[in-house]
Amino acid sequence: MSAVTSASLCWTSLSLCFLFVSADEKIITAESGQNVTLTCRAPNNNIILVEWSRADLGDEYVLLYRDERFYPEQQHPSFKNRVDLQDRQMKDGDVSLMMKNVTINDTGTYECRVLTNRWKRAVLDVDPISVIYLRVVPPGE
Repeated sequence: MSAVTSASLCWTSLSLCFLFVSADEKIITAESGQNVTLTCRAPNNNIILVEWSRADLGDEYVLLYRDERFYPEQQHPSFKNRVDLQDRQMKDGDVSLMMKNVTINDTGTYECRVLTNRWKRAVLDVDPISVIYLRVVPPGE
């Protein structure tokens, strides 16, 4: 299993699911209706771009910040007015994502990518610095 960094095996007929997670990934379980913070910290404060994404959203983002502004027009509609950075000043590289009133549809794997001014080109073809699997369950489960 050491060659596998992240994989899941599910047998729907048995309702069994095994999730193998690498060291840089986290799993968070929340109840529907709760507010959740997905943590992410950049290596320095010179942040020029923050991208929170989920693979199943295609070209739309959970949150996109670039050139000192947010881009809601590139945000998936289900996240509009429900997500924000925990610290808009991004002190100490904190680019954690706050999500309000999560629903079962928010279940998925979230990736945080950051560019700092040390990069010569603004191409976000970098590995995520944080990968979080969010599992949202009905209240009381």
